[in-house]
Amino acid sequence: MKQLREILEGLRQGALSVEEALEKLSYLPYEKRGPLRLDHHRALRKHFPEVIYGPGKTLEELETVVESFLEKEVSLLITRLDPKTATALKDRFPVLEYHSRARLLGWRPERVPLRGRLAVVAAGAADQPVAEEARVAAEYFGNFTETFYDVGVAGLHRLLPEVKRLRQARALIVVAGMEGALPSVVAGLVDRPVIAVPTSVGYGAHFGGLAPLLAMLNTCALGVAVVNIDNGIGAAYFASIINQMVEEENGQKRSQKKG
Repeated sequence: MKQLREILEGLRQGALSVEEALEKLSYLPYEKRGPLRLDHHRALRKHFPEVIYGPGKTLEELETVVESFLEKEVSLLITRLDPKTATALKDRFPVLEYHSRARLLGWRPERVPLRGRLAVVAAGAADQPVAEEARVAAEYFGNFTETFYDVGVAGLHRLLPEVKRLRQARALIVVAGMEGALPSVVAGLVDRPVIAVPTSVGYGAHFGGLAPLLAMLNTCALGVAVVNIDNGIGAAYFASIINQMVEEENGQKRSQKKG
């Protein structure tokens, strides 16, 4: 509280600019509740609030997290949450939304307009839980998101009619298991950043996602970044940063034209 008062006093007296005050606010201490240290100011540094990883936390710890975020009206997103725990949390906090296939529990203090355009592309139906994690998270981060599901390389003719729409996205999240070839194919067709997500879907020599991970890392198509196995949330965050940067640049250009 003392640090916050000093920043506000400096702003009031003109000793700090608005930009300097925001910079200082972004590094204020976190909130400590028991063993938890909740970073409510992360959005000032990273554009998006802290994302909570659900597994390994007790129901009581998750209740503490939710209570704190709701009190401060900070957008909340908890990942990889099983239905039983999600139901218990929703019973206590009815405002929460649970997306069962994505295994995401979230809340936003207000509905912000979705900006830009991201594409989420999934090879098969078995990859959709990871793809849905990416889609729901991307929308929570404020991005307009379009999905293209079940367009894997086993039936490439399903993908080709969608190429024109894929090229309209600012970034594409491409999710695939098995041999992990889809991101390479998509990257060869578009001039946008492709974030490849290997999934743990496949048979024995697939090694729980290692085979597609290595295939994506070894792609011959340029413009591909690869996140970890089943990491839809990481892909959504990365794509959102790209979209955010483009939005900021477009906003600056509009301001210059008006000026």
